[in-house]
Amino acid sequence: MPHKFSSDAIADFIAQSASTIFTLEKQIDTIEAIAGLLLKTLRSGHKLLTCGNGGSAAEAMHLAEELTGKYNKPRRALAAICLCSDASAMTCIANDWDFTHVFARQVEAFARRGDLLILFTTSGNSQNCLLAAHAMKKAGGKVVGFLGKTGGKAKALCDLSLVIDSNNTAHIQEAHQVILHLLLETVDAHYA
Repeated sequence: MPHKFSSDAIADFIAQSASTIFTLEKQIDTIEAIAGLLLKTLRSGHKLLTCGNGGSAAEAMHLAEELTGKYNKPRRALAAICLCSDASAMTCIANDWDFTHVFARQVEAFARRGDLLILFTTSGNSQNCLLAAHAMKKAGGKVVGFLGKTGGKAKALCDLSLVIDSNNTAHIQEAHQVILHLLLETVDAHYA
């Protein structure tokens, strides 16, 4: 018979998740600064690029699709591209170079001065995200990191970073989800 996930374990997981999310209250200024940078980028006619790996790729896609589609209310479509979404580009680049270049090559192709790249990386050390940050800086754009643990190597490459002080990947991603929804709330409020 399979091992049951106990009610105590479920309650503990929920409590740890909530505790991690509540640490965001200490970073409200950073969240506001990131939201301001995103709004400035979009209002000036520039675009957002997003990327991440695994669950972080799903979060990168979520942010981009809510901007091109809609979050809570209808508004004009906003320029956002998730670099994880094009399987043909990713497999081509990984095959012809290697997987560490899958985002940087796309940044090189799409990014222009004034654009913004948001990295989702729970470790802050994903090599493909680090190379994307370098490529965005070379293109004259800004980099924001949604990071975890200590922020890793990505923290030093970011113009703004929000580091979730946790070693639990699931809880880091849950906190990142709250932040991306806060960004979308801000966008909706300014594109009424």
